[in-house]
Amino acid sequence: MRAAWVGIFLASGAAAQDLGPLPEFAPVDPLRAKLGQLLFYDPILSGNKNISCGTCHHPDLGTGDGVSLSIGEGGIGLGPKRIIDAANVPEQRIPRNAPAMWNLGALEFQVMFHDGRLEADPNEPDGIRTPLGSEMTSGFDSVLSAQAMFPVLSPDEMAGHYSENEISQAVRLGFLSSDGGAWDLIAARVAEIPTYQEEFAKVVPGEEITFPLIANLVADFIRFEWRADNSLFDQAMRGEAEMPAEAARGMALFYGEAGCASCHSGWFQTDHDFHAIGLPQIGPGKAARFESHAQDTGRMRVTGDPADAYAFRTPSLRNVTITAPYGHNGAYADLGDMIRHHINVEEAFASYDLAKAHLPAFPGANDLRAMSADETSAILAANVLAPSALSEADINDLISFLETLEDPAKRFGVPEAVPSGLPLD
Repeated sequence: MRAAWVGIFLASGAAAQDLGPLPEFAPVDPLRAKLGQLLFYDPILSGNKNISCGTCHHPDLGTGDGVSLSIGEGGIGLGPKRIIDAANVPEQRIPRNAPAMWNLGALEFQVMFHDGRLEADPNEPDGIRTPLGSEMTSGFDSVLSAQAMFPVLSPDEMAGHYSENEISQAVRLGFLSSDGGAWDLIAARVAEIPTYQEEFAKVVPGEEITFPLIANLVADFIRFEWRADNSLFDQAMRGEAEMPAEAARGMALFYGEAGCASCHSGWFQTDHDFHAIGLPQIGPGKAARFESHAQDTGRMRVTGDPADAYAFRTPSLRNVTITAPYGHNGAYADLGDMIRHHINVEEAFASYDLAKAHLPAFPGANDLRAMSADETSAILAANVLAPSALSEADINDLISFLETLEDPAKRFGVPEAVPSGLPLD
């Protein structure tokens, strides 16, 4: 493996790179994963029983939803075709882009969400730090299972809005992980369905249907379904295939002159760290209920440290060519535009047009509300990317390399029906 890596890089005139040890994945019981598949696609987990995890993380859309900022609760349809339900108009777009799910079952993925607000921490109960802090329920077997179930608490994503259903009411009143709170209410719904009773009895006999168990099963499905580690890149590293010439040139740039690997390192092209790269702020931003701004200061909202302002988690680049749009808010729908932004942040920022994003129609939305002079100055001041002199030919070669990271590893796919009997997207 090492010999193949060195040979490719020496042939292209670049220094050899060390990807580190091969990624490790926890073993998964396919029966648990199959039950997790049903739960992942079942709208029963949402407040109004009209949206599932798969609505915003669909295999036909690269495990995202193909738009910059989703319409969650209050939408009809899937992906770019999703529209607002006139009878249930949402309050706003979801403020951040729906991230891809690839390889989240690898043990190295210990930081979740764009701002890392959920991550492994040995000093916290069960070794997981979450937005719920000391109120976090025990029983989640990993950071993946814990993060998988936070969207059901979001009014804009899955819970629904105040007074619409018992889940949304519990969320609004702050009854989340407590006895009889939102998570318990969702688990009770699942437990009432005869088919789920039968499936749980077969897969996890003797275990009570609790919310942490549901989350653990959903995580097993994600681990099993979207393990993507057999791309052309992986095969080349194993000495089983050769890179096309343009991809080899792009690979040399990626790990050399372009400096991409300073953040996009390792086998999955991520350092799992946080960096401010000067992306334009579009959409409603992240604000508490008592705030009225449209800013999104990223990691700083978690740590409170001004040094973390506008920093967001480095995404893995596996299957990046099929997971557009890009950035924490999907500011760029085109991969070439995203690369051009990295090459010259100030120039890209100054010429940014909302047409570069892919936003579903949302009447009355002011998607550039945060782009005031003061805010744009603060975003650019935090940027850590230096300009580079890459050409359009270099960009094309980089994209050719990124194409070798594709491994759309569908396994179970989307079920034909779910135990609740609710319609699928």
